[in-house]
Amino acid sequence: MIIDFRHIKLSFGANEVLTDVSFEIKQGERVGLIGRNGTGKSTILKLIIGSLQPEQGQIAIRRNTRIGFLAQAPEYDDKMSVYEVLEQCFQEVKKWQQQLEGLEQKMSAPMNAGNNTLSQLMLEYGRLQEKFEEAGGYQISSRIDGIANGLGIRLDDYPRPFSSLSGGEKTKVGLAALLLTQPDLLILDEPTNHLDISSIEWLETFLNNYRGTVIVVSHDRYFLNSVITKIIELEDGEAVTYQTNYTGYQKEKESRLLSEFTNYQEQQKKIKKMQESIKQLIEWGNRSNPPNPGFHRRAASMQKALDRMIKLKRPTLEHKKIDLHLEQSDRSGKQVISLEGISKAYANRSLLSQVSAQLFYGERIVLIGKNGCGKSTLLKLILDQENPDQGEISLGSRVDIGYLSQDSAPLKSDQTVLQYFRAELDMEEGEARKQLAKFLFYGSDVFQKIGCLSGGEWSRLQLALLMYQKPNLLLLDEPTNHLDIDSREALEEALEEFPGTLLAVSHDRYFINRLAHKVWVLDQGEITAYLGNYNDYLERKAKQIIKIVGKTDSPASLTNKRGQPVKASVAKAADPCLAATQLEKEINALEQQILDIEAQMSDPVISFDSAKLASFQHERETIESRLNLLYDKWVMISGRS
Repeated sequence: MIIDFRHIKLSFGANEVLTDVSFEIKQGERVGLIGRNGTGKSTILKLIIGSLQPEQGQIAIRRNTRIGFLAQAPEYDDKMSVYEVLEQCFQEVKKWQQQLEGLEQKMSAPMNAGNNTLSQLMLEYGRLQEKFEEAGGYQISSRIDGIANGLGIRLDDYPRPFSSLSGGEKTKVGLAALLLTQPDLLILDEPTNHLDISSIEWLETFLNNYRGTVIVVSHDRYFLNSVITKIIELEDGEAVTYQTNYTGYQKEKESRLLSEFTNYQEQQKKIKKMQESIKQLIEWGNRSNPPNPGFHRRAASMQKALDRMIKLKRPTLEHKKIDLHLEQSDRSGKQVISLEGISKAYANRSLLSQVSAQLFYGERIVLIGKNGCGKSTLLKLILDQENPDQGEISLGSRVDIGYLSQDSAPLKSDQTVLQYFRAELDMEEGEARKQLAKFLFYGSDVFQKIGCLSGGEWSRLQLALLMYQKPNLLLLDEPTNHLDIDSREALEEALEEFPGTLLAVSHDRYFINRLAHKVWVLDQGEITAYLGNYNDYLERKAKQIIKIVGKTDSPASLTNKRGQPVKASVAKAADPCLAATQLEKEINALEQQILDIEAQMSDPVISFDSAKLASFQHERETIESRLNLLYDKWVMISGRS
């Protein structure tokens, strides 16, 4: 047991957030903490890390547990570069490296040669080197590069000041720094919000292989399915645990609610029957002349039994969701958007290169690609907010665009939600409040300042405005990013019923699977179209990879640190048996090179040279990386032979 919550209660003023929360988390579990916005998920995380204390109840956390927490907006010293933020995770190990270098200088000094001092220095060096190696001291740079690359942090980002990064970039760097520390308990708050799909999939693999315990607050249903082994749902101030992933949770919750509702109905029938019996007994006792005390005693006894009965709470079968209905005031022509040879570059960096594509009425297309590849730029070009360097963008007849950007609420705005909504739609106050209530803005919520809204609240307000525009073409930029699961489902339902055309940028794979007729992949400035949803796209990609492996695999030859080529044979044969044989030869050769490197690293002379050891270690990791790819290909080919 690593965490144990017992009957936790916590309020903020008159708002009772947690009324009776109990759950336990065991070592090695990967837990998804879910619930509608405002149900107390972030509060639970703050209770775990100790920044909040409960009013009632007990929290037990295993002694000496190292906790790593990623807030949604991490902060570091403004003067630090991105690489310094990542490297500071190894401060103690770097200190040992400096001590090793100091000992090397002392051992090489003539005055220490051939005396007891040298023996003592060598003994101290050996102990420190063993500790340094166990802590991964020789792998620091490769570990930083591996995690940074996996999360989409480029090498040219390393020297950038952390303070110059956008909010999303800061979160990504903070996540990389946290993963490098490898805490016993890893706590992540909406980690996928600012990652592209390839980075999310890398993170899923990382977490599935993580040896510690993981707690994730997330609304990303695909991610919850891929990573999570236990769901804890916060609802109505309490917590319910499900020993499964998100799909299993959906089924178990439905079954639990139906069972609870059946039990509640049965108990209500029993209570009603008992109340009627009590009333009848009292009436019979009063009718008797003189009154019959026996009837009154039986009625009193039954009333006591009723009072002692533990009343079941009526289960909430369905919570209020946003009431979103998307309609079009007029239908557009058949061809909605035509892109002909579109090119766009910023500061000599090409984002779009001769892109040509068409979008037709009624299609639902989702655009995916790595962060910074030009997805949002393409939407802005279609909106005429920016001009292409080359090419032409044409809109069809009667096209009326509704746009949802991923920009956050304007922080300096003094307008309230109600003022902003009325100004945009020219609506009477009473009607405006009625319509805002459909998007979960109740009572005093409408008097919140725009600049103080959360990401989810701002998204709901933008959707409310979008509904009243009644466009026939929707351009949506990361529409699910800050919405909770209920609101995401409401948006998906509305888009399924929408009769017009949809072009959305999204990394929400659940959203893509439910809605997309076609997936556009933007990569290296070009768009490739795939019919179907995200799973269909993955299937097509997998088939392409199998074809490539079966036909020709021509890896670039590797070069080690000493300038010697690392042999990389080519599996040219389409015959799986022949390809497997060729791969085995290359695997054997690389395995032998690793043995040679390890033999040199164990040389007593080299073992005292930290620079050479680091060089050998980097070379070994390069070869091991190549080996892992070959192992995967060998398994794939062997399975087909």
